[in-house]
Amino acid sequence: MDALLHRDALARFGHALSDPTRTEILLALRGGPGYPSDLADRIGVSRQILSNHLACLRGCGLVVAVAEGRRSRYELADPRIARALDDLTGLVLAVDPACCPDSDAEGCC
Repeated sequence: MDALLHRDALARFGHALSDPTRTEILLALRGGPGYPSDLADRIGVSRQILSNHLACLRGCGLVVAVAEGRRSRYELADPRIARALDDLTGLVLAVDPACCPDSDAEGCC
């Protein structure tokens, strides 16, 4: 049972990271909570696009919306997500760029 839960959690995390906009949102929220309009401006997408991606991230259980009157702010659902992103970012920086210059290249993982 634990293996299934771990697999599903990793699949959701992978799905979230598979889109550059969702990755940008997660990285932005790694530094602390944010409001949709501010996040949209920071990332450079429309508010509608950001809203769609936030809905996906909520569905994956990675972010939560916290109501503040008429506004909602978004934050990572668990502080460990920020640590996981830090760890993954560190791994990406350690990868040899000459190994896989194009992510669509044949033989690339």
